[in-house]
Amino acid sequence: MIAIFGLGNPGREYEMTRHNVGFMVVDEIAKKLEIDFKPGKGDYLISPGKYKGSEFLLVKPLTYMNNSGIAVKDVVERFKLDLKDVFVICDDLNLPLGVIRLRQKGSDGGHNGLYSVIYHLKTTDFPRLRCGIGNPEKMRNMVDFVLSRFDEDEIDKLNEMIGQAVEATFCFISDGILTAMNRFNKKVKPKDKTP
Repeated sequence: MIAIFGLGNPGREYEMTRHNVGFMVVDEIAKKLEIDFKPGKGDYLISPGKYKGSEFLLVKPLTYMNNSGIAVKDVVERFKLDLKDVFVICDDLNLPLGVIRLRQKGSDGGHNGLYSVIYHLKTTDFPRLRCGIGNPEKMRNMVDFVLSRFDEDEIDKLNEMIGQAVEATFCFISDGILTAMNRFNKKVKPKDKTP
């Protein structure tokens, strides 16, 4: 059994904010497969699904971003999951908007949700998919930035990225993390420094 965790914050005030990209991706997967989220036995919404013969769970922690690990650990223990089958999807302000990056394991990269997951699972050894939300130099308060909504002129790029993230997640489910990394990790072009 594979569990796909989309990280985000519950509540209408957080809908369509940058920090909720993980929620957006699992919502889109549920929509594509016509499956619904229901309350789980812990602080999360859950939706069982099937893709190309592989069974999986979509999970949206309701613990708020900074305590995501509580819900992740609960699901991992309740369903006796192997860590290689735990797939965490979150935003990343170190990646440009529209860029996705898959990893087999790694640090939290300054992301509080990933930090919580690592803390509660007591390991960095689980696959994850990070979705770029940009990082404008003009905005110094990163909390305000990640909790801000996407601008109108960013929506097309956001939707394209969510589509890529959905396809990458399907690839992970059917073919594993290495194939998904090879297929979906693209090099980020360096910023042009000319004036």
